[in-house]
Amino acid sequence: MTQTEKRAAIVAAARELERLGLNQGSAGNISLRDGDAMLITPSGVPSDRLRAEDIARMALEGPDGVYGGPLPPSSEWRFHRDIFRARADVGAVVHMHSPYATTLATLRRDIPAVHYMIAAFGGPVVRCTDYAPYGTAELSALAVAGLGEGHGVLLGNHGAIVTAGDIGKALWRAAELEQLARVYYLASLAGAPVILPDDEIMRTVERFRNYGPKEG
Repeated sequence: MTQTEKRAAIVAAARELERLGLNQGSAGNISLRDGDAMLITPSGVPSDRLRAEDIARMALEGPDGVYGGPLPPSSEWRFHRDIFRARADVGAVVHMHSPYATTLATLRRDIPAVHYMIAAFGGPVVRCTDYAPYGTAELSALAVAGLGEGHGVLLGNHGAIVTAGDIGKALWRAAELEQLARVYYLASLAGAPVILPDDEIMRTVERFRNYGPKEG
């Protein structure tokens, strides 16, 4: 994708997250890798007013906080940048405040393997981090560690992050994470959910190598 196409894709993705009920207004943020830089949604702009030219560009290396564009980047730019630095396989990062994922984050609960679709995130659990203030280096370190080699993490008392090679798969994972959180929360109200064994999930991870929207 060209930079122009990436900017348009970020705008479309931000609006899709709101349409799906995964974010509201200016909550959450989205970034795409762009060579040795990233493109990221600006701070405080609702998705229905977001324009391609509003997207900020930040180098992945160099002084903190330097950006190009008419508007400053999301206050959460740091964990986007640090995820791209830590994970060469990641081309897209989506941060959301979706209802069920955020509810579990306030409870500080990991999402266990209550359904085989957890394999879409690379392992048998989506972890929940401790709390750290938004926009801080502490929160970024928690997010990177919580992700590990996987593709989803809950941020304590905050929200969730999903990653992927491209924006299409990241949006798919965002919806799947919220559905997993919803199922786990509702099952926990009804009783004690049966957790699938780790070895079964890891077999499913292998089967999922070509599952879902294709990266490209």
